[in-house]
Amino acid sequence: MTDSAANKLTAESWPITAATLQFSDTTSAGISMQDAAVDEWATVLREVRDAGFAHVDVFDSWLRPGDLSASRLDDYLALTREVGIASPSISAVRRSVIDAESGEANLAYSHRTLEAAAHLGMRVVSFGLHQTLTPRQREQLWFWTVEGHHDPVGDAHVWGLAVSRIRELGRHAAELGLIVSLEMYEDTYLGTAESAVRLVEEIGLDNVGINPDLGNLVRLHRPIESWRDALLRVLPYANYWHVKNYQRDEDVARDWYTATPSPMPFGIIDYRWALETAISFGFQGILCTEHYGGDGLSVAAFNQDYLRSQVLPRTSDYALGQSRVRQQH
Repeated sequence: MTDSAANKLTAESWPITAATLQFSDTTSAGISMQDAAVDEWATVLREVRDAGFAHVDVFDSWLRPGDLSASRLDDYLALTREVGIASPSISAVRRSVIDAESGEANLAYSHRTLEAAAHLGMRVVSFGLHQTLTPRQREQLWFWTVEGHHDPVGDAHVWGLAVSRIRELGRHAAELGLIVSLEMYEDTYLGTAESAVRLVEEIGLDNVGINPDLGNLVRLHRPIESWRDALLRVLPYANYWHVKNYQRDEDVARDWYTATPSPMPFGIIDYRWALETAISFGFQGILCTEHYGGDGLSVAAFNQDYLRSQVLPRTSDYALGQSRVRQQH
């Protein structure tokens, strides 16, 4: 992007996607979405469009483009044009390339996902190091209330494997003209601002950055680092963003912490401040609206309206927004 206001994104032009995480990976008849008729995909895409979205992020918990044939990818691309909804990004979820059991398979899958994204004319693929939910996590109302997998702290071999394998993906993505974004997630090497920045710096590729999904961290039922401090640390590396929010309460004296999903303006993360600050750092990435529980699509649509009407700038607002950020720091 250039520095001229005419070339900067505005509230009207900013690409905001709906996550498909609230949609099932099987049809009502029990058929996998991978094998389902295109009409089944169309039902989801039309529902997203009718909720007010012009863009959709394909979460592979719904549909795995990396495991579709070329002809099926062509079917999906034709469908997006028919429905009138763009599909600029894929989020590959729980496909850690350093998983002790399936890391190599996840790496191969991630390469296929990059190829599929390029085939579909997408811009961004989001990867992470979070792993499959444990049986105990699956038993909870909110899986984040109990701890899951931890990447081994201080293990130089596993850390080096993360660096080398993600660098391999980043180089492949660059050849395809794609951006790679690494999703922040608790207890992984992307679980703190310091560790996430260190990882991206060691990978050392311009097209590999951070997805500052701080919602994954503020929802934890334990002490957390300041979300503001974390955001300021990672923003120079942010290139795409899962946005969601949580109400959070703490009673430190009793060692008691709780969090529940919330529409964006009502949670602990101040997205007005967060986006103004991000823009002052030059952020121009896709925003993907997520929400867990209830009618997630309607909450995501509410969040999109909030972003466009209250947070994201009109062209003439850039100087004002940046001055506000400076005043707070």
